Amino acid sequence: MGEYYGLAVVLVVALLLSTGQCDVRCGGTDGHPGQPGGPGRDGWAGVKGEKGQPAVVNNEPADEGTLLMLRGEMGSRGLQGLMGPKGYRGDLGAAGRRGTPGRPGPHGKSISQNDDSPQQAKSAFSAVRTATSYPTTNQRPITFQETKVNRPGDFDAATGYFTCRIPGVYYFSFHSMAKVSICLRIASEVLGSDKVGFCDYNRNHDQVLSGGVVLQLTAGQRVWLESFRDQQTNADIQDVRDKTIIFNGFLLF
Repeated sequence: MGEYYGLAVVLVVALLLSTGQCDVRCGGTDGHPGQPGGPGRDGWAGVKGEKGQPAVVNNEPADEGTLLMLRGEMGSRGLQGLMGPKGYRGDLGAAGRRGTPGRPGPHGKSISQNDDSPQQAKSAFSAVRTATSYPTTNQRPITFQETKVNRPGDFDAATGYFTCRIPGVYYFSFHSMAKVSICLRIASEVLGSDKVGFCDYNRNHDQVLSGGVVLQLTAGQRVWLESFRDQQTNADIQDVRDKTIIFNGFLLF
């Protein structure tokens, strides 16, 4: 038993000696580098620094005026940028307040109560000839049996004359309907021999004739309607069937 114990001690001592020698003389291989670690968290904000020293010009602190003088010059204006897209239409705004009344206008011109004043001048007539006889062609005015309008009475149906009382520009017209050919013309002292005449020779239907003229008249000048001979036959002149002739005139201005 004692022998086994002694042998064990010898083995232990031998192992200790061999282990101590390996730690001194034997080295292991290096390991592989590790993987980089992740980014660290931001650090805390630093404390506010102290106020810097004032600017110095010529070894003296610079005042505010000097600092403004030391500023650089303003640069040139840059190029205009591109126009942006059109914006959306905004909502309709509320109605504004009612404006103040405008200034009074100038005084109007007084208007005379006289019917002859230009502002109130009126003259118009419309006469109708219903006689069945053919109107005379001896350059005399046609007379009329009815007067539909005659204000203020410047037309005389019995003589066929319109006598100008209010100077101005007038419009005269006539219309006729008959079974035979008729020639009519508007005559006036202002026209002289240049009378305005019209004829209708359509023999298949009722003869319808119209004409008109604008005349500048002075007070006292007359206008009338007359018939004249052109290509009518004797049978036309002797015709006694229904005929209607209307003569109109009125003041324009």
